[in-house]
Amino acid sequence: MTIRVANAPCSWGVLEFGIEGETADCRTFLSELRKAGYSGTELGDWGFMPTESDALRETLSSFDLPLLGAFVPVDLSDPASHDPGVQAAVRTAALIGAVNPDSFIVLADDNGKDAARTQNAGRITPSMGLPNGAWSDFARGAERIAAAVRERTGVRTVFHHHCAGWVETADEVDELLRRTSPELLGLCFDTGHWTFGGADALAGLQTHRDRIWHVHFKDCDRDVARRSRELQWDYFESVRNGVFCELGAGVVDFPAIRAELEATDYHGWIVVEQDVLPGMGSPLQSATRNREYLHSIGL
Repeated sequence: MTIRVANAPCSWGVLEFGIEGETADCRTFLSELRKAGYSGTELGDWGFMPTESDALRETLSSFDLPLLGAFVPVDLSDPASHDPGVQAAVRTAALIGAVNPDSFIVLADDNGKDAARTQNAGRITPSMGLPNGAWSDFARGAERIAAAVRERTGVRTVFHHHCAGWVETADEVDELLRRTSPELLGLCFDTGHWTFGGADALAGLQTHRDRIWHVHFKDCDRDVARRSRELQWDYFESVRNGVFCELGAGVVDFPAIRAELEATDYHGWIVVEQDVLPGMGSPLQSATRNREYLHSIGL
C-alpha cells in the first residue's frame, strides 16, 4: 500500500475551539477537498458532518472519500472530565467505526482552555508544565478513554500533541508516551505543532516512529514563529498571523520526512492540515497549492 494523502476541516477554518465566524458547510468542504486532489478526510467538529452512520456514509460516498479519524478534545488533567470524555470518545468512535473500522479517535487535551499555556504557545518552558500528580491524572485519563474506545467499538486511539495544550513540547510528548501503554495509545504526529513547539520534526519522527500510527502534515513559518516569541502573541494570534503556512513555505523538511516514513514502512495516511481561523484566507486555493507541493516531492 502506498501512502495516501487527505485533508481536514481545520484547513477550511472548522476548528474545535468554538470560534465564531463563517466557514464552509460540510458538502462545500468535501467538494472543494476533492477538487483540490485529496483522497480522504477527517470528521471535523461533532455536527459538522452527519452524526448518524448511514447518513455519514452516504455523504462521504457521494464524494468517494474515506473517513480517517475524528478529533476528540478532553481536559485530561481534570479527573472530573474523564467520564464525559469517555462518553464523547465512544460516541464518536461508534460513528466513525461504523463507516470505517480502521479510522482513529484523535484524542487531544482540551487545547486553548488554560490561559498560561495559550498565551505562551511556542515558547513553553519546563516551569509551565503539569505537576507530577496532574501528569498521573492526565495519562490515566488518556489510557482510560483509549481502552473504552477499543473495548466498545474496536477503534484505535492516537494522541495529538498540540500547541496551547498541556502536551506541546518534545519533552512533554516523551513524558506522556512513557506513562501510557503502547498497546492502547498511539501518537498522531503533527509536524507543524512539533516544530512550533520548539523541536525538529524529523528527529521527533525518528524518535517516536514505533508509536506513530497517524500523521498530520503541517508547516511552520520561521519568521512568524520568531515574531510570536518576540511579541508574545498568544496561540490564536500566531495562527491568525500565519504561523501554520502552506506546505513548503516553512521550515519543516517534508522530503526528508516522506523518505523516513517510506523507509520505515509507514502504510497509513498523511492528513494535510493548514490551521486557519474561520474566514481566513482562501482554503481551496491553499489546499490546491499544498497538494501540488506534495506531488512535487513524490506524494
